[in-house]
Amino acid sequence: MNKQVITSEQAPAAIGPYSQAIKVGNTVYLSGQIPLDPATMEVVEGFEAQVCRVFDNLTAVAEAAGGQLQDIVKLNIFLTDLGNFAKVNEIMERYFEKPYPARAAIGVAALPKGVPVEMDGIMVVG
Repeated sequence: MNKQVITSEQAPAAIGPYSQAIKVGNTVYLSGQIPLDPATMEVVEGFEAQVCRVFDNLTAVAEAAGGQLQDIVKLNIFLTDLGNFAKVNEIMERYFEKPYPARAAIGVAALPKGVPVEMDGIMVVG
């Protein structure tokens, strides 16, 4: 198996022993992104801005892998408050066009750095 490490300076550096993404063949496994500003490594404020920052971070890594956000075929969304589900859907429609990726939205007790949202995904590139 030929694993290629994908990195982007436009997304936050890994805060643990993992890669931003790994590409195997034409499949890219995107690690979880939280709402960290890549320039400051600080959490952005406000839930809507946080969701947008996560999508922007995923976009940066997707582009570094030779794809785009629309190439994500499976998206996982982790929320500490499922009451934010509708807001995430609204914001997601700004970033994706039909056909939308397969998706899971999972309620969790806590996320790194106390953030309310994290997303990861699987992407297939041409």
